[in-house]
Formats: sequence, C-alpha cells, structure tokens
Amino acid sequence: MEYMTIEGQFPRLCGSAVTLGKFDGVHRGHRKLIDRILEQKKETGATAVVIAFVSDKKTIFTKAERRDLLEHMGVDVLLECPLNNEIRHMKAESFIRQVLVGALQTSYVAVGEDFRFGFERKGTPELLEKSGLRYGFKADILPKEMEGTRKISSTYIREELAKGNMEKVSLLLGRDYFVSGLVEHGRGMGHRDFFPTANLVPMPEKLLPPNGVYVTLSSFGQEIYPGITNVGYKPTIGETFVGVESYLFDCEKNLYGKTCTVEFRKYLREENKFSSFEALKKQIQSDIRKGKAYFNR
Repeated sequence: MEYMTIEGQFPRLCGSAVTLGKFDGVHRGHRKLIDRILEQKKETGATAVVIAFVSDKKTIFTKAERRDLLEHMGVDVLLECPLNNEIRHMKAESFIRQVLVGALQTSYVAVGEDFRFGFERKGTPELLEKSGLRYGFKADILPKEMEGTRKISSTYIREELAKGNMEKVSLLLGRDYFVSGLVEHGRGMGHRDFFPTANLVPMPEKLLPPNGVYVTLSSFGQEIYPGITNVGYKPTIGETFVGVESYLFDCEKNLYGKTCTVEFRKYLREENKFSSFEALKKQIQSDIRKGKAYFNR
C-alpha cells in the first residue's frame, strides 16, 4: 500500500474509487465504506483510495496502526490529509473539482450519510451525488452501521474505551482494540523482582483505556501469548510515563526489540499503589489466576 501525508498538492491518479473520513479506529462503519471501494477495485480495476482527515486529537489507533489495518484490508493508497487552514477553507465544490475529479480522477465515491466536508461543512452527500452526475462519477451514500438503537461512531467507541469496557469496544470496532510497538527495556523490576514482562511505550497520539490491569493477547508475528497487561505509571515502582507492560503466560523468550501487538480483551482492576513489593507481587499473582481463568472458560 502507498501512503502519503498531503502537504500541498494531491497526487495524480488514474481511475480511483475513493472513500473519505477521519477513520479514527477503522470501526465497523468505516469497514463498510472500505468494503465498497474494494468491491469497485475488484469489479472495475479502480485504485482503492482512502482519504483520512487528520487532526491533533488523540486517536483510537495511531497513524501507523491505521496504515497496517488498511493495508491488510487491501487498500491501495492512503492519503493522510491534515485539517490545516487550506483544507478547512477550501469550498466543497472546489474540493470535488480539484481533488476528486482533477487529481484523483475519481470514478466512484462512498461516504456515510452524515459525512460533511469543505468550508463551513457545506459539502454533503447530496452534493456529491449531484456532482457525480455532472462530472461522471458514481456516489454511494451508506447508512450508518448500528449497534442496537445507537449509531456506531468514533465518539461512541471513545466513551466505552474511557470506561474500560473492552468487550463493547471490540464489538463496535469489529476487532479487539490494540496497542502496538517495539518491546523496550524497562527498569528491569518485572524480571528481577516479580515476573518477566514485555514493555511498550505508546505513541503520544494513542488514546488509551483507563489505567489498570487487563486480560490481553500479545502477538509477535505468528507467535501469540495470552497474558495480563498493566496500563499506567506503575505507582508502586515509581515510573513517570504511561507504559503498557504485559506478563505473558508460558513465555520465557527474550523479546526485546521485537514488534508486539497487545490486544485487549477484558478489564480486571484499576491501577493501585501498594504498600510493599510483596503486596504488589501477591496482587499480580491474583491477576494472573483471573487471566488464566478467562482463557480457560
């Protein structure tokens, strides 16, 4: 998959099927849109293009994580478009004419029913449909994906993530929430005094669940280990940054420097400061028992 951050001109493409949005989380609603452009790719040979508008807000998945997800789905081109003044003040008609028709030579566009774009958010799905008739592209307007009586949205997912409701988050995303990165050296406390752990330091842009302990699955390529993961500062030890530290069941390998993806399954408890290392060790042993019980259901 090709990807670029738009700092001025959009690239010149020939015959593209496009979907547009923020794609924060690549949730079930987003996947429905992406599936539509992939269908066009299969049927017509069009280049499957995702335009993701990027803000400074923390995101459910980082840019790198989103790229991996979209590449795995089969997207050809990802254009990350910062919401700078130039984009914010571009009229919707100009965006259609200059970007969709002029640069991308769009033959097909898929957007959600509540999609808005252009200066003062005056660009609507209905405008895309009318412009398609004028410029010769097809616009599909898809209804929102629902979970019960509520529309699936990044806002909904953020609410459930803030509660630590990982089962609900997984349901809305259509996959487990995860944190990915390189395993780093911690202070060695886990291995020396307690249990061997794999430590990740999330990117600053990453939106994390509440500090606490979770049941997780950690993947290193094709190797997958169940375990428990602490998100937070580890107050008993005294870390000064938020980390993601996983104890992996039945794993004694040296994992430093390896790429790891930690998938979150269930919230167990909040992060606490314990009176002693021995009290912390006793609590971790209890967490491990609960984690193993989860996987042995």
